[in-house]
Amino acid sequence: MSERDKRHSFVVYVEDKPGVLNRVASLFRRRAFNIESLTVGHTERQGVSRMTIVSSINEGAAHRVEANIYKLVNVISVEDVTFASKVSRSLALIKVEAREKTETRHRLMEIVRVFRARVIDLGTESLIIEITGAEDKIDALVEVLRPFGILEMVRTGQAVMTRGVKQSDKEEAAAEKLPQGAVRVVESSHSV
Repeated sequence: MSERDKRHSFVVYVEDKPGVLNRVASLFRRRAFNIESLTVGHTERQGVSRMTIVSSINEGAAHRVEANIYKLVNVISVEDVTFASKVSRSLALIKVEAREKTETRHRLMEIVRVFRARVIDLGTESLIIEITGAEDKIDALVEVLRPFGILEMVRTGQAVMTRGVKQSDKEEAAAEKLPQGAVRVVESSHSV
């Protein structure tokens, strides 16, 4: 990653068909761009899946990638939401060594509470912690847990959603032609 590269987040809506993920991932591979995060799942629309792809690339390359993704078969829409107002979350499951009847288990439970995580499985030798949040929050918890002995860990890619209601192209065009003195109302929201 060069100094001018920035983590770009692309939201891609695709038809739910075999081979689509491979075509999108191959586009990044052919250009030697690493995909740092990838999530794919169903949407509120039948037969449509949503991909969120994060890759560190420069601004010019991001525009080319966005345009080239849109040209792929079965792609419905693509948007680089890097600079948009958005909410971004990841999930991690972390298995930590925690023997029964030890002070370690109590300390781990306190750490879980501080990070607003959850213990989702409790065994005689270990526990599994679930945490959802920004990548920095998950990274911080992982670092705190390392001295206790992380036995296993799995992390999802980022799920990204832009804030507010997205206007259609017609609504945006109409809003640009407001009469003199009219006020344009913009929806705002905040994470909790």
